[in-house]
Amino acid sequence: MMLWYTFRLMAKREFTVANEYIYNRTTPVRWILAHVWRYPGLPILAVVATIVNNLAYSYIQVYVGRGFDLITTADWQTTALAWIALGAVTMAVLQGLSGLGRNYLGEFLAQRVERDTRDELYVSLLGKSQTFHGQQRIGDIMARATNDVRAVNMMFSPGLTLILDSVIAAVTPLLVIAQIRLELLLTPVLFLVLFAITVNHYNRRLKPVSVAMRTQFGVMNAGLAEAIAGVETVKANVQERYEWDKFTQNARIYRDYFIQVGKIQAQYLPMLMFSLAWGAAFLHALLMWRAGQISLGQVVAFMGLVGLYRFVSFISIFSFNLVQLGLASAERILAILKIETDLDQNEAGVGQPLAGQVSFENVSFGYNGAAVLKNISFAIEPGQTVALVGQTGSGKTSLTRLINRIFDTDSGRVLVDGVNVRDWSLESLRSQISTIEQDVFLFSGTIAENIAFGCADASPAEIEEAAKQAQAHDFIMNFADGYRTEVGERGVTLSGGQRQRIAIARAFLTNPRILILDDSTSAIDSATEDRIQRAMRRISEQRTTFLITHRLSQIRWADHILVLRRGELVDQGTHDDLLARSPEYQKIFSVYE
Repeated sequence: MMLWYTFRLMAKREFTVANEYIYNRTTPVRWILAHVWRYPGLPILAVVATIVNNLAYSYIQVYVGRGFDLITTADWQTTALAWIALGAVTMAVLQGLSGLGRNYLGEFLAQRVERDTRDELYVSLLGKSQTFHGQQRIGDIMARATNDVRAVNMMFSPGLTLILDSVIAAVTPLLVIAQIRLELLLTPVLFLVLFAITVNHYNRRLKPVSVAMRTQFGVMNAGLAEAIAGVETVKANVQERYEWDKFTQNARIYRDYFIQVGKIQAQYLPMLMFSLAWGAAFLHALLMWRAGQISLGQVVAFMGLVGLYRFVSFISIFSFNLVQLGLASAERILAILKIETDLDQNEAGVGQPLAGQVSFENVSFGYNGAAVLKNISFAIEPGQTVALVGQTGSGKTSLTRLINRIFDTDSGRVLVDGVNVRDWSLESLRSQISTIEQDVFLFSGTIAENIAFGCADASPAEIEEAAKQAQAHDFIMNFADGYRTEVGERGVTLSGGQRQRIAIARAFLTNPRILILDDSTSAIDSATEDRIQRAMRRISEQRTTFLITHRLSQIRWADHILVLRRGELVDQGTHDDLLARSPEYQKIFSVYE
């Protein structure tokens, strides 16, 4: 028997959560059913409530017919009519209560599924590799995480809730009509057959347009996000008109898909089928009444029951559109969830404190088949400071990203404390390595929160001490709110040098065993840099430091220097040794001078 969830082997991921529920991701439909199966009681109770609701509504028509028969007979009694009215009222109350329960259960299930889908997608995104994120458009990812997830919610409520109601509303009148007279089933059954055919045709036309519309929304949203994020570049290059034209073009395409949906809905045939069936049912009932086979009250009850199919026909144009949009969104979400990474969290891996010894053994690495590093080998002892020098594009940054497994090698081994980085617990490894890059990323929040990122239990005194070592304390205190100053998204309210100093303070606070500085003081003036460098020298004595810089003052005091050219390690040694023997280093050093 197919289960809607499966305990399959976990895919490789950089991040997981404890007791994660594993969903069946083979197809969008099975993935959605897996989410529903997590709460089996809710859909079962919703089905029961929907059946009760439709049966109660159908029997209201029966009571109306009985009342009509009663008042068309001679000497009818008010008491009898009161009992019939009481029966109709009882059915109406039962219909109202069951409808309330159905709607509550449907909405509750929809909200649970939306919550679980957001959790699943967010955890999946956190577990994806840097390679994956480098290939994605942020706006499209955001569209999937917001609008597409919301569309899955809408697919359940009101989409599937209305479809469930429609299906049961199509069946329950048949059961009640059969109790009146079996011959009366002819027209409703023929209508349902035609209804199924026309709805299937409608869905087949609607599905590709719905998929294209959701995809185009992602494209439009991605372009908008890029324009807003890079608005400074747009303005500096006077490209506002270009970005406007690009957005309006994408918006027109999105609008055109909406128009296509409208055209398909305008050609919706079930309402026409219902009108014809209603007329045919009335004619059939009158002929049977004329033949004396049914009473006039039964004709009234029958027409009331057939009239229930108006809701089934009308609501389908709305509910099936929501379901198609939901399925299209589920397919887009599932496409992200199914992308696997080559990196593994390796929770059972080595988790001991680092000493800081790093060695590369014949390491090669590349992006998308293009070689970046070729056969690199070196060994660094704990506490040493290593400078990486080379022209732009020589592979310096890529080399450092292999140490904390932002990327994995294509061949060869990277060892930390004599252990292959693949055998380390990823969390343990990365928590003891800190990287400060030229392009510093700060989160929306206070300065204190950004310094303490990665060390959430740090005290205010520890945060302040780290800021002082990074030469950030003075400018922070110049703000009215000091360490409680909000920095804005990506730290846009701070200068480049201020952002770098906050990042350096963050690194000082986490007290890493391996520190990677990637041109981390490029936006800082010389006097401030000198003070930071003295602080760095003090802390570098206790940790292994990899330094990517063009500053001679930093290169000179490195214990070991790696000279890279076009992805190859052409020489290594101390500054004096390299300056004496290495033409490549002499050339680079003369350029830096």
